[in-house]
Amino acid sequence: MSSPTWRRVTVLLALAASAFAFNTTENLPIGLLPLMSADLAVPLPWVGYLVTGYGLTVAVVSLPLAQVTRNLPRRYTLTGVLAVLVLSTLVAVVAVDYRVLLAARVATALAQALFWAVTAPVAVGLFAPRVRGRVVAVMSVGGSLATVLGVPAGTWLGQQAGWRAPFLALAALAVAALVVVAGLLPTSRPEESHGAYGSAPHTGRFVVTLLVTAVSMTGMFAGFTYLVRLLTGVTGFADETVGPLLFVFGLAGIAGVGLAGHLLDRFPYATLVVPVGVQAVALLGLGGFATGQVVVVGLLALLGCSAAPVFLVTQGRMLQVAPGRTELAFAANSAAFNVGVALGALLGGVLLAPLGVRGAFTVGGLLTVVALLVVLAEPLLTGRTRPRSTGRSTGRSPGRPSGPAVTVPDGTA
Repeated sequence: MSSPTWRRVTVLLALAASAFAFNTTENLPIGLLPLMSADLAVPLPWVGYLVTGYGLTVAVVSLPLAQVTRNLPRRYTLTGVLAVLVLSTLVAVVAVDYRVLLAARVATALAQALFWAVTAPVAVGLFAPRVRGRVVAVMSVGGSLATVLGVPAGTWLGQQAGWRAPFLALAALAVAALVVVAGLLPTSRPEESHGAYGSAPHTGRFVVTLLVTAVSMTGMFAGFTYLVRLLTGVTGFADETVGPLLFVFGLAGIAGVGLAGHLLDRFPYATLVVPVGVQAVALLGLGGFATGQVVVVGLLALLGCSAAPVFLVTQGRMLQVAPGRTELAFAANSAAFNVGVALGALLGGVLLAPLGVRGAFTVGGLLTVVALLVVLAEPLLTGRTRPRSTGRSTGRSPGRPSGPAVTVPDGTA
C-alpha cells in the first residue's frame, strides 16, 4: 500500500471511528436508563429525555451549522468537532447533577450535527469517484455499529463498572480519532471534492428520503428507547441478560448493514423498502408478543438487521439525489434522523403511563408502516418508476454548477 493510500485509508477509518463514537454517545443512555436514573436521582423518563434533547439539538442546528461552515477547510472543521466531543464527554463523565449532564450532551450534539453534515463528502472526496459506494458503506458501518455494538458493549461495561465508564472509553476513542484527523487529513476547499455535489439530483426523491428517515426513526425509537423496560418488566429477563440480548441485536445489525452495503449500489430502492418493512414487522411483533422470551429474542434480532441499514441507505441516496451541495443534504438528513430519534424517545416516554411499554412498541410499528407507505409511493410521487443506481459516479455531478469537471485521480478532501 503506497504512502498516500495509507494516509487516506487511515483517515477514513478514523472518521468511521468518530461516527461510532458520536452515535454511541447519543444512544448509550438507552442501555443505562436504570443505572443513570438511580445515580442521578431522577425519574426514568428523564434519562430517556437525554436522548430526546440530544436529537432535538442536532435537528435544529444541523442546517445552520452546515451553512455557516460550508467554506471552511474540513481538516480544521473536523478537528474542532472532535475536540468538542472529547471535552463534552469528559464533562459528562464527572457530572453529578442532571443539568450538567444535559448541558454536556447538548454540546456533544452541536458537534455531531456538524460532523454528519461534512464527514461523508470528506470521506468520498479522499478516494476516486468509482469507489464512492464502498466509502459510504465504510462510514455507514462505523455509525451503524454504534447501535449494534457500541450500545450493547457500553451497557455491559456500565453494568460492570458504573455508567460513567463507557463514556470515558468513548472519550479515549475520540482522542485517537482527533490525532489522526488533525495530522493526516488534507487541507483543501470543500467545493473541490467530487463528493460536494449529487451525482443525479432529484428534489422529489430527496424529500421522500427525508420523510422516510424521520418517520421510520420516530417509530424505531418510540419503542427502542425503552427496550430495557420491555425486556425486564414484561418479558421477564434478568437485568444481567440485557447486555447479551443487546449483543444479539448488534450481531444481527452487523449482518444487516453488511448485506445492505453490498446491495446498495445495485438495488438502491429495494435496499430501502425491505429494511423499513421488516422494521415495522419487528416492532409490531415486540408489542404483540412481548411475553414469549424465545419469540422476543428472534424479533430483537429481526429489528437489529432491519433498523441498522436504514441510515446507511438514506445517506448513500444523499450523495446521489442532493439538489445542491451535499453537506447541506447530509445536514438535512441528519436533522431528519435526529428529529425521529427525539420524537420517538419523547413519544415513547409519553406512552409509557397510558399504554405501557408494549403500547410504545406497537405505536412505533404503526409509524414505521407509514414510512413504508411513503417509500412505496416514491415512484408515483417523483414521476420515476425505477430509481437509478447510486453505484456509478463521475468527477462531474449533474448538480454541480456549469464549469470544468473536477479531476480527482487520488482523492481530495
